[in-house]
Order: sequence, then C-alpha cells, then structure tokens
Amino acid sequence: MSAEAAVNRLLAIHPKGFDLSLDRVLGLLEKLGNPHLEIPPVFHVAGTNGKGSTSAFLRAILESAGKTVHVHTSPHLVNWHERYRLGAKDHGVFVSDSVLEDAIVRAEKANGGTPITVFEIMSAVGFLLFSEHPADYCVIEVGLGGRFDATNVLQNPAACLITPVGLDHEAYLGNTLGKIAFEKAGIIKSKAPVFVGLQEDEALGVIEQKVADCRSSIKIARQDFDFYKQADRFVFQDETGLLDLPLPRLLGDHQIANAALAIAACRLVIPDLPDQVYEDAMEKVVWPGRFECLPAGKLEKLLPTGAKPQIWIDGGHNPHAGEAISRELRKSQSENQGSLTMIVGMLTTKEPEGFFKNFVGLAQKVITIPVSQSDAGFDPAVLAQSAEKVGLNVQTAKSIEDALMIAGSAGSKVTQRILICGSLYLIGEVLQKNETPPV
Repeated sequence: MSAEAAVNRLLAIHPKGFDLSLDRVLGLLEKLGNPHLEIPPVFHVAGTNGKGSTSAFLRAILESAGKTVHVHTSPHLVNWHERYRLGAKDHGVFVSDSVLEDAIVRAEKANGGTPITVFEIMSAVGFLLFSEHPADYCVIEVGLGGRFDATNVLQNPAACLITPVGLDHEAYLGNTLGKIAFEKAGIIKSKAPVFVGLQEDEALGVIEQKVADCRSSIKIARQDFDFYKQADRFVFQDETGLLDLPLPRLLGDHQIANAALAIAACRLVIPDLPDQVYEDAMEKVVWPGRFECLPAGKLEKLLPTGAKPQIWIDGGHNPHAGEAISRELRKSQSENQGSLTMIVGMLTTKEPEGFFKNFVGLAQKVITIPVSQSDAGFDPAVLAQSAEKVGLNVQTAKSIEDALMIAGSAGSKVTQRILICGSLYLIGEVLQKNETPPV
C-alpha cells in the first residue's frame, strides 16, 4: 500500500467535500491523544486570496532565520504529500510516503468508521505528524472559511493572519463580504495577536469587532504597517522601523502585500530577527502554481514547430484573483510580447463571469477545457458561455494538450503569451503532465 492508496480508500468511504463543524475532528483528535495540543507554536493563516503565498513567505522568513518549520497547506497540486512539509535543517521537506501512510492508517483506525469528511481526517493526520516530529514553528493554512474549518481546533496560536477577504465559496460562507469575513475571523483567539491584510471596509469592520470581542491585539495593513515598491525595491515599515528589501521572488505587486503581512507577524512574534533574514527570505521564497512561468517540461513539446510562446500558470479562480493576474499581464503587455490566449478550467463552485471580466480587452482568445481531476468542473461548453457573455472570443477543447496545440498555432508569427488558469486542480494536472511536480 502507499499513502495515495490509503487516501483513495478514504475517498471511497467518506465524502470529499466540506461539512463545516469542529465536533467530528475534535472527537477524532481525542482518540489520537489530542496531538493538536502538542505541536510547536502556530502561525494560523485564513483569508480568501493570498493564504498560500503568505504561508510561503512565513516559511521563507522562519527558515532564513534558521528555524525549522512544519507547513500545512491545501489543496495540493500533484500529490497529497505536498500538504505536509516537515521541518528540517536548512529547509523543510515533504513528508515521506511511508510516514504519511502510517499516519493515515492510524487516524482511520482511530476514527473507527464514524461519519467524517476526508479533509477532517487529513487535518488530523497533519496534527499527528506535526506533534511527532520536532520543529520550532508551524504554519497552518485554513482549508475553507475559518470558524468551523478543521484546522480551527488550535487553542493558543502564536499569531492569526487574515489575508484579503473576497467573495468565494458563497454556498458555504455567505453571499456578502461581511458574512465571509465573519467566518474567516473565526480563527481569532483570545491573547493571540491578529495581523490583517488589505481589506474592504465591510470585511475590516467585522474583523475588528471579533478582535474586540476576543480582547486580542490587532495590526492592520496601511494603518499599523505599510509597504510599497520603490526603485525596484520593496520597502516595509512598522513601528519598529523600516526594511529596505529586494522585490519578492514571487511575481506580482500583490505579492508585496502578502510578504508585508508575513513580515509584520514575524516582527512581533520574533522581534530579534536581523534585517538580513527578511532580505534572504524575499529571494528564496517559493510557491508553485501561482503566477509563474511553466517550468520546462513535456508539455512545451506539444506546441507546433516554431511556436515559442511564454506560458504562464496560475491557480486563481475568483474575481479578486482575476483582477490581480490581469493587472500584472497588462503591465507587461507590449508589442514584443504579442497576444494573450487563456486556457481555462474551473469548478462549478466558482463565479466565472466575474473572473472573465478582468480579461476583456486583454485576452484575444479563451479556450475552455474540463478539469479532469475533479468531478465538480464546469463542462467546457457551459464555461465558454460565461466567457462569451462578457465579450470574449471563446472556443472549447477536450484537454490541456488539445488546448496548447490550438493556442500555439500562431506562435510562429507572434511571440504569444499563454495563460493557463482557473483552478488549482487544473494547475496540478498541468504540472503532472509536464512532469514537473512541486518539490
């Protein structure tokens, strides 16, 4: 057996979706000896956009400081192992197959067939792993929402971070920013400092009220800490002083905001870190599948002879993410870079029109494809209708391979850009077929 086989067995028995509650996971954790109470100090990260990037910055800062860090993120791109990075000297490593399989088997046995979701079991697996392997800190990303997310069994986090809140997962979290912010703010705990990224006023007001109710402290972007780009440098400032840093390795101006949120938290929780730590972190941070060039691999060989387009990948799937992606593409648009073709696959839990609107006047063509790694993906023809409604030129394809053949057909005449986006499941499929999984 392998860890993948163990997960597939769980998927065949238990539901894959979310059933927001803490009772089931708390019951399982108690049977496992409450490992969530025995893990290193936690940076707990919630929000709609930027959770993963902020977590990546936290890891980069802590590891640059010589700390060992456990990291739990979701979803994974190619393998379940990506969700659990165990702290090790110099840098963390994905959990090994045998260690992950053993933890899954123990959690499954402890659960004893009790109704539970796979995400809840796998969250318990994370706590089990983190309690049994030494480290200095943990970075734990919320899966969905916050208040009833399975990771919210944490009692005394070192810090709670809330990235920008936007409209997403509305069926679970509510249809207004205020309702969604209320769920995200559910991770806030008494006495744990709270760090808040850029927010709309409606969301910020809800978060501030939760902080007041919990009698916590709060640091808010643009109020208690600031950040900006200056002469190809990244400047961060808070009450303790100013940092003049290189631009983050992760592309996009929005990554400066994510980096600033992580820096603000680390400056308070670990106040004696030298400036060099933050400088090193900006240059070493890695977060695959988020506005990056597709690594050289198998897929580029499918492009027609002579076609050499620049291929970008990004798992963004909501209007806020679409705005950030399109903004960066527009900034770099020039005659030398030619036209943009989008290859898009998206889950039916998303609102595609709001995403597509950001690319009107930018994308010359949209090719919609299925998301083969999820049974909740839009039919390409239905997704195409959403793109057509906002005025985009659309056609459908049966697979990522077919879409790349279509997108690269004009490559010999222009230096075309291709953006593959719309779902992290799709990006995972792309990296898997490209034979360049995250490491």
